Amino acid sequence: MTKAELLHQIKLKNSYLCVGLDTDITKVPRHLLASDDPIFEFNKQIIDATVDFAVAYKPNIAFYESQGAKGWESLQKTVDYIPKACFTIADAKRGDIGNTSAMYAQAFFEKMSFDSITVAPYMGRDSVEPFLQFEGKWVILLAYTSNSGSSDFQKLTVSKDDIPLYEQVISTSSKWAGDDQLMYVVGATHPQEMKKIRSLVPDNFLLVPGVGAQGGSLKDVSEAAITKEVGLLVNSSRGIIYASNDKEFASIAGQKAKEVQQEMLGYLNLYC
Repeated sequence: MTKAELLHQIKLKNSYLCVGLDTDITKVPRHLLASDDPIFEFNKQIIDATVDFAVAYKPNIAFYESQGAKGWESLQKTVDYIPKACFTIADAKRGDIGNTSAMYAQAFFEKMSFDSITVAPYMGRDSVEPFLQFEGKWVILLAYTSNSGSSDFQKLTVSKDDIPLYEQVISTSSKWAGDDQLMYVVGATHPQEMKKIRSLVPDNFLLVPGVGAQGGSLKDVSEAAITKEVGLLVNSSRGIIYASNDKEFASIAGQKAKEVQQEMLGYLNLYC
């Protein structure tokens, strides 16, 4: 998917919502467990209920890997079911020596047809470059994550100027590809740091987890980092897909997605 196509979806739906498909088999409503593929059936109904309000979907690969071969089948069916106009993110957090990264890229971009993949930058440029060789595909580089342990390493200073590691990662990696191929993961739990990050990469999209269950604020994120071209994909997982576990779970998920989209519409009108 090109940047222009992603922007078209954002404008069409007045939304920068990404729905995280962190589908835990232990949280799937019980009435779905009798189906042949409960994980896919859950995802299918969530997608149907939220597709008018979401521009992107982000399956967390661990929830599928944990189910073995059956889980990979559920994942592929899910990716195939997501409308092609929606941006798809393989939340896989890969990154390894070059020839290994090339195999990861082939798996997720060619075999599974994801639009993007999250990549850990710790091993440096040659571990990321194989993912950048695919036209129309995106790398979403982990920069400053939303978890409580993010400060263990990501905030360590790496120069005499006391530049934190996450800033150095962004400054260095931003030269590896353009803003039409490279995004960054920045947690909603760091709104003050997000302002500085936006100054470092004024035109790149930021994928922002941590709104809702992790305590991040959509208002704070939007104020800190929205641009004239929006530049944000804000992810919500648990707050939408697990809003209910009864037979009405999908319609309730749709209501929650609409509430987020309506709040986003207000910020789009205000800032864009």
